[in-house]
Order: sequence, then C-alpha cells, then structure tokens
Amino acid sequence: MRDRPKIKDIAERAGVSAATVSRALADSTLVTAETRQRIHDLARELNYRPNVSARNLRTRKSMSVLLVVRDVGNPFYLDILKGVEATAREAGYSVLMGNTENDPLRELEYFNMLRDGHADGMVLMTGKLPPVGASRIGGLPVVVALEMIEDSGLPHVQVDNVAAAREAVEHLIALGHRRIAHISGPIPEPMSLYRREGYRLAMGDAGLEIPADYEVRGNFLLESGQECCQALFDLPEPPTALFVANDEMAYGAVHELRRMGREVPGEVSVVGFDDLYLSKAFYPPLTTVRQPRAEIGRTAMGLLLRILSGGGVDGGEPIVLPTVLNIRGSTAPPRSR
Repeated sequence: MRDRPKIKDIAERAGVSAATVSRALADSTLVTAETRQRIHDLARELNYRPNVSARNLRTRKSMSVLLVVRDVGNPFYLDILKGVEATAREAGYSVLMGNTENDPLRELEYFNMLRDGHADGMVLMTGKLPPVGASRIGGLPVVVALEMIEDSGLPHVQVDNVAAAREAVEHLIALGHRRIAHISGPIPEPMSLYRREGYRLAMGDAGLEIPADYEVRGNFLLESGQECCQALFDLPEPPTALFVANDEMAYGAVHELRRMGREVPGEVSVVGFDDLYLSKAFYPPLTTVRQPRAEIGRTAMGLLLRILSGGGVDGGEPIVLPTVLNIRGSTAPPRSR
C-alpha cells in the first residue's frame, strides 16, 4: 500500500517550503496566484488529501462553514448551495446547512455555533440578524448573500433588485399594459421594498398611476400568491398584468387565475422573480427575472475565504451581480377591450 502523500511531497516537487504549500492550499494571499495554482495542480496530480483531524488540532479550525437560510425546503437555495459547496471544497472546507424557519432562537443558535468555534465562517441568507443584534456579531466572519441586512456593516453579495424589478415592469408596459398590479414580498424587508420601488419607478416613468389596491403584500409562499391574486381580481377594475416578487407566488397567482377561468397570458400577463428551474416547465412558461444563484454562492464563499485567510474585506460596498429578464410564454399584449 502506497504511503499517503504529504505536504512535504508536494513541497519537494514544487521546489518550495512546506509552509508555502500549506499557505497555497489555504489560498492565502501571501502566496502568488501562479504558485498557488501550481501547488493545487500538484496536489491533484499526487491525489493529496489533507489530514483534517491533525490540521484542526494544529490550527484550531473546524474546516467547516455554515450556510444559513430561512427554509431548507425552498428549491431557490439549491443552486446557491452548489456554488458555495464547490468553492468551499476546493479550499478544503465542508459546508453545513442551517435551517432557521424564521425562528429567532434558531438563528441565534447558528451564530453561537460560529462564536464557539464549531464552524469557521458563515454565509447568511435570512435577511436579518438574531436578537443579539450587530453589537455581538461584530468581528465574526459572516458574509450576507442576496437578502440584504442594511446597516449591519457586513460584506454583501447581492443583485440590483430595483433595476431588475424596473426592467420587468417596463417589459409589461412595452407590451401595452397599463393596469399593472404588484404582489410584493413581506414588508418591510429590504428585498421586498426594493422590488416594490422598481415597480413604482417603472410605473411613474410611464406616467401610470397606481391605484391603492394594486399593491398587495405576500410572504413569498405559493398560497399568498393565490390569496393576493384573488384580492386583486375581486376589484371593480382588476389589472391586466401582475408583477410578482418571486416565482413561487407567481405560480400561486397563475393557479388562482386558472381557477377563476382567466387565461394566462390571454387575459392576464404574469412576471415572476428568481427563475426557479420549474419556471421553464410551468404552463405557460413563466417570464421571470433570473438571479445568478450559483455565482452568488461562489462569490459569497470566495469572499468568506478571503476573510478566513486574513484578507481585508470592505463591508461598505456590496458586490452586485447582474440579473437577466427571461421572457417566456406568460406575458403578451393585453386584449383590446
């Protein structure tokens, strides 16, 4: 049986010290990018596997990170997890997924795990901090992904929700719709507020008034999309188009429209937000804003690795990734009256 390759074997092949190999495998910025790449290539060639137990005792690191989300059952998080896990694995880290279900006590438990050393860092996607607040979070290696936490001082990876929502509503206006309603996410969460702001800006730019009853609040779940849609179509003058703050609520809205005997997009056009994998297979295929979920995961984990390796990260300016409006079969010009 061949001996397990060691760091010194890589060092001899690369012509560098064992300390340099250790830093390179941890992606330390103290080692040049060229040397890091060469050492990673040699590690793969030799089939090097780190001795995790020994390393953890030596460095006092768990070599694991937490990805904390609202609801682990939501398919939206799957591609983000893939992106986080792929980047973490390359650096020798494992990923633990934390499911808060919007419970403040469970949110606090995950931060305590981080504080007590059971994980080395966290990618946070709940949109809020636990009840202890930012004062006790300061200094912990946390990166906020997608769901913003304003004034937290933490580094963020996100999309421009205002611009994305604005583009979605402009698409409906360009088709000829004038009575456009909005089903928002939970207010006052920042992501919901920004998507509503984009809706309002597009309507204002087109000189279109928004009746008070045309903005209804959902909670990102399918059932709330159904309930909000029902409220909108109980109005004396219902809308001809809906901009919905996420795909799951958009599915619910389309189901409710079908129940009422209204055709999509014949009578009502619907636009969602997220571009879940089901949106292509949905009938009709949903026009929706695509968020680069895997790239969000990779970028957030890369930012966390920089923090863990001692690199400075500015928590003031977020990293903003681009979105794309995917136009499919759920939108069409309104029928002439």
